[in-house]
Amino acid sequence: MTAARDLQVVLGAGPAGTALALELVRRGHPVRLVDRAADGPALEGVDRFAADVATPEGARAAVEGAAVVYHCVNVAYHLQVEAMPRIQRAVLAAVEAEGARLVVLDTLYPYGETHGAVMTEDTPWNATTDKGVMRAELDARYLAAHAEGRLRVVLGRSADFVGPGVLNSTLGGAVFPAALTGGEVPAFGDIDLPHSYTYIGDVAAGLATLGENPGGDGRVWHLPTAPALTTRRILEMIEERVGRPLTLTVVSEPRPFGPFDEEFMTAYAEMFYQHTEAQIVDSSAIEKAFGLVPNPLSATVDATLAWYGELLAAR
Repeated sequence: MTAARDLQVVLGAGPAGTALALELVRRGHPVRLVDRAADGPALEGVDRFAADVATPEGARAAVEGAAVVYHCVNVAYHLQVEAMPRIQRAVLAAVEAEGARLVVLDTLYPYGETHGAVMTEDTPWNATTDKGVMRAELDARYLAAHAEGRLRVVLGRSADFVGPGVLNSTLGGAVFPAALTGGEVPAFGDIDLPHSYTYIGDVAAGLATLGENPGGDGRVWHLPTAPALTTRRILEMIEERVGRPLTLTVVSEPRPFGPFDEEFMTAYAEMFYQHTEAQIVDSSAIEKAFGLVPNPLSATVDATLAWYGELLAAR
C-alpha cells in the first residue's frame, strides 16, 4: 500500500472514534476524523473533516481517498432504529464506490438475551428487541456485502465502554464524577452479576488492528475485553481509590435517574436485560489471532478516575 493510499478515515468523533484516530496516528497512519461539525479540539496528526455521513453525498465526501474506513458513528439512543440503517446505506455505498475496506464498530445487541452464557463470536443472534433486531439486520447486510464481493468488511464488537472520555455509559459520567465528589452513584440492575466492560483504549487498539490486517475480514470479532468482574467489585475498586464509601443507588428497573432522563430510559428499557443477567464477553479469538492483551480493569479504573479528576478540576 502506498503512502498516498494509506489514508485511514474514521467516521464519528465520539470517544471511540477519537481514541481510534489517536491510535492510528500513533501507529504512523495519516488520519481523517469525520463528524458533522468538525469543531472538536485539535488532535496532533488528525485532520478533522465536516460531513453528514447519513447522506450519500456526505458519505462520499468523507471517504474520498480512503484505504480503510472505520464506522464509529452513533446517534441519540431514541433515534437509532430509524437512523442507523440510513447511515449504513450511505456508508456502504460510499466505501464500495471508493474501493476501500470497512471496519465497523459493533455492539452485543444482536445476541439478545443469553441467560448469562458466555458470549463468543459463535453465540447465536437471538435478539428480539427493536434495537437488537435492527443491529442484527445491519450486521447481516455488512457480512452479505463482503460475501458478495462488493467490498471488504470486518466487524468489531464491544461490551459497554469504560475509560477516559467515555461519558454516556453505565460506567461513565454518572459514576466517576459522583464517586470523586461524594454524590449519588447509580448502578443498574443486579450488581452482583459479572458484567464485561471494554476499555476505550482496547476498542481503539482492536479496531486499528483489524484495519491493519485484512486477513481478518468477512467476520465478527470481539474486541479485547478484560475478564468480567461483578459491577459491585468494580464499584469497590473505585471506592478503594477515592478513599471514601460510595453513596450507591441501585436502579433495579428502568426508570429516570440522574443524567439518564425519561427519554433515554424509555428507549433503553428493552435493553435493560443486560443488567439483569450476566454479560460475559470472551475476546480470546482476537487476542490469540493478533497478540492483543486487554487492559486490566484495575488499570482502567485508575486511568478513568484520573481523567475525570482532571475534567472536574478544569471546571
